[in-house]
Amino acid sequence: MADEPRDQTLAPGGTRNRPDAGLDGDEAPRRRAQDDELAPARRTSDAPLRETRGHRVRQAIRDELSGDAPSDRPLAEEEGPAEGAVIELERVHLSFDRPILDDVSFLAREGETIVVVGESGTGKSTTLKLILRLLVPDSGRVYIDGQDITQLTFNEALRVRQKMGMVFQGAALFDSMSVFENIAYPLREHTELTDEEIEARVREKLEFVDLEPDQVMDKLPSELSGGMKKRVGIARGMANNPEIMLYDEPTSGLDPLTTGTITRLIMKLQRELRVTSVVVSHDIRSAFRMASYIALLSDRRITFFGTPEEMSGSDDPYIRSFLGGF
Repeated sequence: MADEPRDQTLAPGGTRNRPDAGLDGDEAPRRRAQDDELAPARRTSDAPLRETRGHRVRQAIRDELSGDAPSDRPLAEEEGPAEGAVIELERVHLSFDRPILDDVSFLAREGETIVVVGESGTGKSTTLKLILRLLVPDSGRVYIDGQDITQLTFNEALRVRQKMGMVFQGAALFDSMSVFENIAYPLREHTELTDEEIEARVREKLEFVDLEPDQVMDKLPSELSGGMKKRVGIARGMANNPEIMLYDEPTSGLDPLTTGTITRLIMKLQRELRVTSVVVSHDIRSAFRMASYIALLSDRRITFFGTPEEMSGSDDPYIRSFLGGF
């Protein structure tokens, strides 16, 4: 018996598999056009990443936060502090038993989030230590609010650090202290706030990171989930109302949903408080969401500095390889 005609509605791309199946008249073309607009860009080997609505919205937010177009951005490698830079590394060289950083320059202005990415061992966390003045470069300068911190005394460096909050990989909470005492610790050490003012500040920061103060303040870190520990770490970093936040792998070891929560918190700090941030991360997806600019460290140098959209559209072979299947 001859084969019956194949039911096209069951074939891939057939009528039954089309999202506009069953739509009459000109409704189907409108639906397809709408789907095309909302669909995410698909990168192929011979086509650049297509700009999506999400890309355009994120770029508009970055332009508004930075205040200037990217072309107006000062050059970090020019001698002396750049105008408007909150953080600046200028031609930094650093070696231990081998060269770590070689002629590294970048800057961050108020309200910007710079995400430093790269392979393991390329010096990403070292850049945070230079900003904190835990390390001093062999040559070059590190500026905070236009002040060269490389020649400061220990006590002078401590005062500069009061402008900064640090979120460590793994949160690094004090195991024997409650959540309240962990967040209150920098306030007791570096401010003259009363106990009532400290409690009010702790509650304010916990609420900012979407934790209920009455439910978590008396808990020990061992009683918290990984995501809650990260949020407490951010709250502690924010305790002194710093103008600068530094993050070392803030989303490492977290599930995708919690990673999204931490990423949104970092973006919330940028958007609502105009905090300037430097984030060290291996998480490219989160980096693309939160970054004003991305700095790619490779072979001891910054080989790329630009927006996520510029990075995703780059034809550089190393960048394409580094991004992989993103």
